Amino acid sequence: MQRFDNIIIGGGHNGLICATYLANAGQTVLLVEGGELGGLASTREFHPGFKVSVAHSLSHFSEDVSKQLSLAQHGFKPSDVSLTTVGLSLDGKHVVVTDNGVEGVGESDQDSYTEYLKMLNRFAKVLKPFWLKTMPRIGDNSLPNMMTFGQLGLKLRLLGKKDMGEFMRVATLPARDLMDENFDNELLKAVLSWDGLIGSKMAPRSPNATVLNMLYRMSGGKDGAHTLPQGGISNLIDALHKSALASGVEIKTGVAVSKIVIEKDSHGQRASGIVLQDGTVIKSSRVVSSVDPKQTFLELVGARNLEIGFTNRINRLRSDGYVAKLHLALDGLPSFTGLDTCDGRMIIAPTMDSIEFAFDDAKYGDFSQSPVMEIILPSIHDSAMAPSGQHVLSAHVMYVPHALKGGWTEQAKDTLYQRLIDLLSKYAPGIEQQIIHGELLTPDDLEKSYRLNGGHWHHTELSMDQMLMMRPTYEAAQYSTPIPGLFLCGAGSHPGGGLMGGPGHNAAKEILRSVK
Repeated sequence: MQRFDNIIIGGGHNGLICATYLANAGQTVLLVEGGELGGLASTREFHPGFKVSVAHSLSHFSEDVSKQLSLAQHGFKPSDVSLTTVGLSLDGKHVVVTDNGVEGVGESDQDSYTEYLKMLNRFAKVLKPFWLKTMPRIGDNSLPNMMTFGQLGLKLRLLGKKDMGEFMRVATLPARDLMDENFDNELLKAVLSWDGLIGSKMAPRSPNATVLNMLYRMSGGKDGAHTLPQGGISNLIDALHKSALASGVEIKTGVAVSKIVIEKDSHGQRASGIVLQDGTVIKSSRVVSSVDPKQTFLELVGARNLEIGFTNRINRLRSDGYVAKLHLALDGLPSFTGLDTCDGRMIIAPTMDSIEFAFDDAKYGDFSQSPVMEIILPSIHDSAMAPSGQHVLSAHVMYVPHALKGGWTEQAKDTLYQRLIDLLSKYAPGIEQQIIHGELLTPDDLEKSYRLNGGHWHHTELSMDQMLMMRPTYEAAQYSTPIPGLFLCGAGSHPGGGLMGGPGHNAAKEILRSVK
């Protein structure tokens, strides 16, 4: 019978990162993935010759992880050029956000944006080191944990009294309040609030963690600007795969795990391996799950092996996805009114109210009459994504509920699909005639295709009660779990989801501490 020091369940980017750190430390590691490596960042061919990733851009992948895993030597080619963010307007008077400022707004808003960005960058730099640290356990007053809090406190104090007070005030503001305080242009407000909302079950008026989410996404090398690596998102996943293999990680794909083996004796219970769907048992000293917490505990471990209070907390995790994906195979480059080029990130969200109203529809189990979305054409940057002369359009459509009232029937999907095409046609006249094939993936589809509970990008909602030392819940927020030998390393752990790499990095460090 095969035996390893560690078995990693799930081959998304966090699973690959965790596996590679462990292997580099001399541990034997098996990574098991039921589908393709990369999870939501894997490349899918949705029509012959047309390829796309559900996660369609990078904004905050950790530079530290990239350097420590030597990803450049394994082919990772991050782009030095940021994607321009364009707030689309029906009249062609678009708002354009670049590395150098904002265009299409009045002078007052241009000046305000400069100061606004400086403020957020100062705050993001305070938090940046803590995304790659384990958040101290509640009630643990040990010296290392107190030092973590002390470091955070020192960084806040070094901001100065005025900025520290402003940080404490701004960090918990609804996006609506932050935007109204700083800007007049409604389209600019909607565009700048987008990165605090995308992937979440929150809207501009939601009194939760939208500003913290913005600061989290500003932790990368380009202060939150979106980029596409040379060769697309697959370039990152390929580099992580090669790094893992070079470190000695054994990888099995197309092999699903049916359960985690829990052994019980007079000393209690512990995770001691996995059972594959074909019945094969593989033993290990530790099992590390990069799949979502509900799937890990309720399906792979089983409630019978968990204390009832802990099981109830896992059951209560909010993990319903609110983002659908639209993929279009186009016979040529679409033309957006008022744009000379469509090589940036384009957002259809005319006002913060339009975002709020779309959220209200989803909150009551419906999709919006006037959807909001983020669009890119990745084939402009990577010609391998589509046949010569043709293109791929990839769109994140916000506020599409996982649990649609009446269920996700083919008729419901067709209605939403046509609504999205009609909306796109208003901004890019003639695009409907360019469509060779279209694919719409609802959160329900994402759940089924990627084995992702609720179809939620981040495994669980990024909100104040499910962040930091509470992510995903206490007793499992430091990557270890109530079951000895079982660890978490996925997006449901601190710091959260997105193509960042922090959960995989942090989990590996905690596992290595536990075996010393």
